[in-house]
Amino acid sequence: MTARLIIINGGSSSGKTGIVRCLQAVLPDPWLGFSVDDFVDALPAVMEGGIDIGPDGEVNVGPAFRALDAAWTAGIVAMCRAGGRVIVDDVFLGGADSQQRWRDAIGDLETLWVGVRCDPQVAAGRELARGNRARGMAEQQAYVVHEGVTYDVEVDSSRAESVDCARTIAAALK
Repeated sequence: MTARLIIINGGSSSGKTGIVRCLQAVLPDPWLGFSVDDFVDALPAVMEGGIDIGPDGEVNVGPAFRALDAAWTAGIVAMCRAGGRVIVDDVFLGGADSQQRWRDAIGDLETLWVGVRCDPQVAAGRELARGNRARGMAEQQAYVVHEGVTYDVEVDSSRAESVDCARTIAAALK
């Protein structure tokens, strides 16, 4: 596979960011890494129709968020079409619908789809240790983000180190 885009999907605190960093280190060519957190951090602090994170970790997004997310997605795809290699760390809150939004934007661009699974208890422990997530988010997202999603490769970050997950993903590119 000669993908220019790798999309890594998993729930909050599943270890995606660490896997992306290790993947950048083990791949022979330079790859840019972008996270859905980068996108969320770039949003205005207050935005009508934006994103709302409930006290139990439930995430709700509105139309303004969706419009900006579509623009961000198109920008990622444009970077790949311009010759860049990009790894995206995402959270498919809508499961298969989230993957379809990416597929619609990607078109014929060769993409490696990666699922990062993590035991909900392990993810909840990581979430607690991080201290920057609403408690409950990791457990809520552990399974729902994978519903109806198809992958080229899957890894389990609760049973393997980030570098081992990265090596598994890198092997799928060869």
